[in-house]
Amino acid sequence: QLQVVESGGGLVQPGGSLRLSCAASRSIFATMDWYRQAPGKLREFVATITNTGSTNYGDSVKGRFTISRDSAKRMFTLQMNSLKPEDTAVYYCRARGYDWGQGTQVTVSS
Repeated sequence: QLQVVESGGGLVQPGGSLRLSCAASRSIFATMDWYRQAPGKLREFVATITNTGSTNYGDSVKGRFTISRDSAKRMFTLQMNSLKPEDTAVYYCRARGYDWGQGTQVTVSS
């Protein structure tokens, strides 16, 4: 099976930056997604990276967030810049066809 663990969340001021990590228990040869969920809202698509390295982003984060991976395909990152209060959410990663990680809280506030 496969396990993923998110980390790197925390409190950051509006306009600031934060980098999230998703560590996998083995190499992932599948599409990897980041989603987020704020209280009272549905889980929202954030970013995708395919096995070949192609990326896609949700409209609300495009131009501000960047998804990437290491060469071993075991560590995935989400670089978040120009953060806004509406980015506040629990951020989750998953490989398609497998379970979500436990999530990491991101709070954007002064």
